[in-house]
Amino acid sequence: MDVRRTAVVKLAVSDEQRRALHATAEQYLHCANRTAAFCWADTDYHECRTHKRNVRDALYDGLRDETELQAQLVQAAIKRGVEAVKGCVERWKKGQSVSRPVFTSETMDYDRRCATFRRRELSLSTVEGRIVCPFVLPSDSPTPYERYVLGEEYEFRQSTVRYDKTTDEFYAHITTRRYDNANERGSTDTEHRSVLGIDLGVNLLAVASTGTFWQGDDYDHWVREFEKRRTKMQQQATQAGHHAMKRLGRRERAWRKQYLHTLANEIVTEAVENNCSTVVFEELDGIRERLPQADWHHIWAFRRLYEYVAYKAPERGVLVETVDPDHTSQRCSKCGFTHENNRDGGSFACLSCGYELHADYNAAKNIGLRYARQEYHRLRSSQMSSGGDAPVDVRLNRGTMTDDGPRLIAGD
Repeated sequence: MDVRRTAVVKLAVSDEQRRALHATAEQYLHCANRTAAFCWADTDYHECRTHKRNVRDALYDGLRDETELQAQLVQAAIKRGVEAVKGCVERWKKGQSVSRPVFTSETMDYDRRCATFRRRELSLSTVEGRIVCPFVLPSDSPTPYERYVLGEEYEFRQSTVRYDKTTDEFYAHITTRRYDNANERGSTDTEHRSVLGIDLGVNLLAVASTGTFWQGDDYDHWVREFEKRRTKMQQQATQAGHHAMKRLGRRERAWRKQYLHTLANEIVTEAVENNCSTVVFEELDGIRERLPQADWHHIWAFRRLYEYVAYKAPERGVLVETVDPDHTSQRCSKCGFTHENNRDGGSFACLSCGYELHADYNAAKNIGLRYARQEYHRLRSSQMSSGGDAPVDVRLNRGTMTDDGPRLIAGD
């Protein structure tokens, strides 16, 4: 299992080094923006130039002549521009309104060819030559830096250097990797596998197929409180009020992140305690259309929660997957009958078999069951020659629901 971790470390830079980093960032952004403009030249996404090698062949020599960047930094900037346009093309295909990416934040991607990592410092390539920046480390211990960067289990992969205008400081986001087969659950196709389905919603932020509910009341309450404070501060058109608004914004961002990190930890723990090899979410694309009653902060929370679970789960030997969300809220998790009238707000009552339960809990079970069915058929088709079997279970609050072809045992 490929486990990646990132530690953020402040860099101690002299005035001369600061000028070198700003100059390097300016030229790096020039390359990334030139790349995005080149890829965006065609108005039809079918013709957009997003093949990385072709774009590099077309732009690399010119960008080397236009800048003083090292070769690897030019290539990294080209890659950033191509990837950004690819993301826009994907949204474009789905009918969403998009515009050409424009890069303004001073961030640069360094790999092991243009950055040398040492225990207490980072050597970086700039337009004015190599500079060595010591780390400014916090006094508390253990820190993510000590665990993931200095730890022997993880290897250095790359670093993103970012300039923070609010603090006037440079930071290194150091990415490390650990590949560990020993802790991976369900690493072979013949093992018994169990999955945990997770449904995300507005009134209930998350519901697991085990019947565990995570309420959204507390989250919504504090969102409203921060909004009230912000509205009151906006009425004070003073410099002190402006600074107070910025401090409030930082506190709110920190609170949101901490809240969702805690929820993500609890979801991963739920999977581990129920011996689940996989946590399954619905795909988040199009979630605004599926949940028109959701505010922007709900959509933001769903995406961050998924990212945090996907980040934390591999370290505890749990995979994270997604499934098509089509009709998961209308399908009966017991008999499979699907009808829009099965669900009425927060209640679910199957028109066919009469099965009744909380609507979000029913959806969570369907999410897990859909993934289990897909995995069962995938594993079975790969094992037909050997005649093997591959049981895949969905964890419920009273045991498991097993989908193995003709035998479907639905329990609750």
